[in-house]
Amino acid sequence: MKFQWTLLLGIVFALIVSIFAVINVDPVTVNYLFGEADWPLILVILGSVFMGGIIIGSVGLFRLFVVQRRVKALEKENMTLREQIERTRDQKRLDSQDTSLKKQAPDSIQETSE
Repeated sequence: MKFQWTLLLGIVFALIVSIFAVINVDPVTVNYLFGEADWPLILVILGSVFMGGIIIGSVGLFRLFVVQRRVKALEKENMTLREQIERTRDQKRLDSQDTSLKKQAPDSIQETSE
């Protein structure tokens, strides 16, 4: 559902930009660092929207990459902690078995001596 709303908003935005660009077809002077050129305003508007989309997409991909790395690191840490918990449980089980065997041993010695 969220994807459908995002797609719908994207289409509406593209429609508004397209209408705005078609209305503004007059030539404009674009100043570069090394010179200037006359371009139709429609190309300047669409080029600006395109460059903005590329910049936003790049930032989004970078953030996604950082988040994925963090998730992998946290999953690895989680696995390590789970292994430590299992080792601790196993050790406690062995310790409790050793303790119960030690308690039973003196009782069995007393029974055989009687």
